[in-house]
Amino acid sequence: MFAAINTDLIVMAIWGLIFAIFVVKLFQSIRLVPTKSAYIVERLGKYHSTLDAGFHALVPFVDKVAYVHDLKEETIDVPPQECFSCDEVNVEVDGVIYISVIDPVKASYGVVDYRYAAIQLAQTTTRSVIGTLDLDRTFEERDVISAKVVEVLDQAGAMWGIRVHRYEIKNITPPETVKNAMEMQVNAEREKRALLAKSEGDKQSKINRSEGVKAETINHSEGEMQRRINEAEGKGEEILTIARATAESIERMATVIAAPGGKNVVRMQLGAQYLKQMDGLSSSKSKVVLPGNMMDFDHWMNSIGLEESKTKK
Repeated sequence: MFAAINTDLIVMAIWGLIFAIFVVKLFQSIRLVPTKSAYIVERLGKYHSTLDAGFHALVPFVDKVAYVHDLKEETIDVPPQECFSCDEVNVEVDGVIYISVIDPVKASYGVVDYRYAAIQLAQTTTRSVIGTLDLDRTFEERDVISAKVVEVLDQAGAMWGIRVHRYEIKNITPPETVKNAMEMQVNAEREKRALLAKSEGDKQSKINRSEGVKAETINHSEGEMQRRINEAEGKGEEILTIARATAESIERMATVIAAPGGKNVVRMQLGAQYLKQMDGLSSSKSKVVLPGNMMDFDHWMNSIGLEESKTKK
């Protein structure tokens, strides 16, 4: 009797376990796929379907989700690696890849791990491209390196079900000795540009000063020339004015002399001036040597043609 009871309990436990497993599998067969995700379903070990976003029910014990893929763009860091440039300089290069899954089936069955494969292909392509460039050009040709890596990854990505959007180089690190030499070169170039800028400034300054001196000299010379011209014109006008006045005076005097009694008038004016000058000679402080006939006024007037006219009665 006890053996029968134990047998029944064992059978019930087994059926209960089978039921629990069935319930678990039933719940596992219900899948809610998030947006921008894809589930790869295998039926009895063979690819069956790809589940897009939404509600899906699988066949328990027959279907299973083998791979889960995120269809959003993802970033993968490329670890630093040592590369040799064309001029045999060892540099360390790292970067980052931006990829997304476009074919979940190929991403599941075309390659074991598409992320690892993309990293390895990016590293090998980077080494090969840097090997064709000099050290100086590796810093200038980052776009060329990135474009080449993207091109190679796109060709492989067609079979892996992925798309490489871009590849960016984060750092190119040369050895310390090369870095120091490059810093010295940069400093030398900077000092050279500073010296050239200073020399150009000094040159322009000297040119400006010389042009200023030249303009000042020209202005002074033109001013001096104009001053002399003005003075010459002023003197000329003065001489002309004096000459015209003298000529008018002579003409008037000649007119007066030619008039009746004119000579007597002139003699009277000259006589007055003569007496005035003779009066100044009486000073005791003056010593004057005079000719013997100085007092003969008529003789002096006759010598200049102003003899006294005699009126007829």
